Amino acid sequence: MKEEAWSGFQRDPLGFLDRELSGAGDIVQTGRNEYSLGNAAAARLVLSNADGSYAEHSDFFHTRYGYFEPRSAQLKMRREARGLLREFLQSRGPDALRDFIAQQVPATSRWPDAGNWLSYRYLLPVLLAPERPPALRRLLDRIVERSVLAGARARQPRWRRMWLQFNTTLRLSGAIGDCQRAPRDPPRDMLDVVANSDGPQRRQDELTEVYLSFLFAVSGSVGFVLAWSLYLWGTHPRRDVPAEWIVQEALRLWPVAWQLGRHPTQAHELSGVQVEVSDEVVVCPYLVQRNAAHWAQPAEFRPERWADEQAWRNPAFIPFGHGAHRCVAADLATQLVADMLRCVLALGEVDVVAHGDRPTVAAAMAPPPFTLQVRPSR
Repeated sequence: MKEEAWSGFQRDPLGFLDRELSGAGDIVQTGRNEYSLGNAAAARLVLSNADGSYAEHSDFFHTRYGYFEPRSAQLKMRREARGLLREFLQSRGPDALRDFIAQQVPATSRWPDAGNWLSYRYLLPVLLAPERPPALRRLLDRIVERSVLAGARARQPRWRRMWLQFNTTLRLSGAIGDCQRAPRDPPRDMLDVVANSDGPQRRQDELTEVYLSFLFAVSGSVGFVLAWSLYLWGTHPRRDVPAEWIVQEALRLWPVAWQLGRHPTQAHELSGVQVEVSDEVVVCPYLVQRNAAHWAQPAEFRPERWADEQAWRNPAFIPFGHGAHRCVAADLATQLVADMLRCVLALGEVDVVAHGDRPTVAAAMAPPPFTLQVRPSR
């Protein structure tokens, strides 16, 4: 009977979690050796991993070779990446963003793809300095089109995915090698940041995967959060509330990074369940952030809840993870999405026409497709 239930999770993971979610939402078995955790305190303990009960893991610094180390290289990369992003955002200012949105958003656009392209194009100079070879820019365009957009991977035949992976590794490894031979201080883009985060003995194809994590965060995560914010604004009764509240509520209800898997290094009890080293514990922000023990009407879109200062400190809000590996640019990215949302809504009379109500659930959770229609204000 359990096997049948677990197969239900594979077919409809969110529906399964919604059905299994208890009032406290502690822990749900989602596979033979997999448990999805929805208890806020336990989730924070797992992610912080202060007692070493779990193998060290970063969802950002995870490559085909395992966990990217040393920690000093991670910290250097995080510090420089945040500095680059902050400097870029401060140098552009609100007028530049407003003009960019006005140029990029037509009268009719299809989302969430439009959100991915908006965030990617706006932040492209951070990913790739303008003086880089145009061929690298075209390569990043193809990666976004074929690997980032909602459902893009499923639409590609296997041979095309393999060719793109091979070409990406080859081209970006070469670019990283060029950066290592002529290091820049300070770095001019994320390519410099990644290339010079560690010594020359580091495998260039491994560094390529870390660089792609930045690309996926910029074009995927940021773009999906913007799309979720617009979708929820447009499919619920209009509320005259700050854009920041809408973005926070979108992150709470529909966290893009909805599964954060960890592997125990020793058997122990977690939320009343005995977990073994053969198990996987999945911290599930989707469950944590709908936990009725921490949120009133947790399944409802209520951006006004963020008027309460305590909401911003709610322990059951972990859309960017928790602990040492929490997203280093979470505050910058959240503010950028709020600024972008404001600019889009200021374009005129804005309407959202939804084409469904089911998210696209993969490694990242994207909103249902919708059309954004903009008419000049009367």
